[in-house]
Parts: sequence; structure tokens; C-alpha cells
Amino acid sequence: MIGSEALAAGALTRHALRSRFVALHPDVYVPCDEDLTAVTRARAAWLWSRRRGVVAGHSASALHGANWVDRRAPAQLLYEHRRPPAGIRTWSDTVADDETEVIGDVLATNPARTAFDLACRNPVGDAVAAIDALARATRLKVADAELVAERYKGHRNIRRARRALALVDAGAESPRETWLRLTVIEAGYPPPQTQIPVYGEYGELVAVVDIGWEELKIALEYEGDHHRTDRRQLRRDIDRYEALHALGWIAIRVTADHTRGGVLARLATAWDRRT
Repeated sequence: MIGSEALAAGALTRHALRSRFVALHPDVYVPCDEDLTAVTRARAAWLWSRRRGVVAGHSASALHGANWVDRRAPAQLLYEHRRPPAGIRTWSDTVADDETEVIGDVLATNPARTAFDLACRNPVGDAVAAIDALARATRLKVADAELVAERYKGHRNIRRARRALALVDAGAESPRETWLRLTVIEAGYPPPQTQIPVYGEYGELVAVVDIGWEELKIALEYEGDHHRTDRRQLRRDIDRYEALHALGWIAIRVTADHTRGGVLARLATAWDRRT
């Protein structure tokens, strides 16, 4: 909330404001026990702009419900202000009315424009991971983001943006799955499918493969820590991989400890067996 507005309206006394709230930005307060999520930071930044800015980039992605947005990162705002306070990053850029929408009561870029900004303002790998998450949360059509890119074809980062948009796949369920997919594409392999359903002899669903090549029956599966620490998940994984093996699939299991070279070496071995 904006502290001066709450005081002027009589909603709070100065004592209540000092004792029950903490200033996140000049004149912008949150309750002392507020969970500082990416969404909270986005809304606070918008209030700091006196509701004149447009929440953009990663912050807009968080408002749209995307996962994996860093809650510790500064909020991002399309707003002409060269010296924002700590915790807010601003930039000035053209934004059309049809590229924004109101989320709750906060003005933010729509999914297509958000994807374009993410593609322009981040390294390709980071951008693709962020847009993958946005697409999964909003059912973003990449073609819509590409239309925004065409509108701003003179943008200084347009080539990078187009490259990132061409690599987006909403089937990625985590940034590490995006990393895995981009790793094999950059190594020269055909773009893999994502979330491939695998059925058994009687038509039962055996597994949904993270990424892979269905015609070759090669799967790449990224496993987070919960696959190791959750006993039920570990048991399900054992049954799942046994079933995949019985159906003729080569399943390559990848964790955070595996290097790019190690993953590609294992994939090359599997590829040679199939081709």
C-alpha cells in the first residue's frame, strides 16, 4: 500500500503504520509478516510508480502465474525513471495499448509482450527458460510474440529475441528441462519432442517422457532432488524405467550433477545404437 494514501484516508494511524508495516520502497509499505514473493515485489514497484508504470519482464511473468521467477530479484517496470530505488529496475520503451492488460488492479504487459521483453533483455538460454514457464502458465502462442517482434523489428536486440522465441516449448516443466533441450539442439540433434506419452501393450499409459525422440525410442529425463529424497517417487521411478525398458526405450536419466559433455556422450551412445 501507499503509506501517505492510507494516512490521508484515515485507514491507519502513523503509529500503526510504523509498528505493523515496513517500507519496501519510498512510501510503499507491506505488512511486517508479508511473504516477499515476485508478485509482491511487482505490485510494490507499480505502487512506487504511483500506478503510472507497466509491470514487465520477469515481474509480469510472475503476475501471469509463471513458475521459477526469482523472488529475490528486483521487480521490473516499464517506467521512465533513471534512478529507481533498490529492488526495482526500470527501462523506457514503446508499449502499445494492445500489449498490456490489467491483472487484479495492476497494469502489466500481456503474455505476448512479456515474452518479447524477456527475449530481448536476457541471454538466449535464460530467455527461453523464462518464456517456456510463461507459455506453460498462460497458453501463450509464440506466433503472437513473434507478431510483437515484427512490430519492433528495428529493436537493437531483435535478432536475439527472434532466436529465443524460435526455441520456446511450453512442454518444459522446469528451467533444467529447458537447459537439457537446448543442450541437445545446440549439439546438432533434431529438436526433441516434449512430454511424450508412452503406452503399454494394452493401451495403458506407462509414462510421460520429459523430452525425447519417439520414433527412435530415446528419452532424456531430468530428475530433481525429490526423485532421490522422496521414497515413493523413487519407487515410482524404478517401476517407470523398468516399463520403458521393456517397451524398448533407452531412457537417459540426468541430474544437476551431470555436465553438458557427459549428457551428450551418453546421448551419442544411445543414438548410435538406434541409427
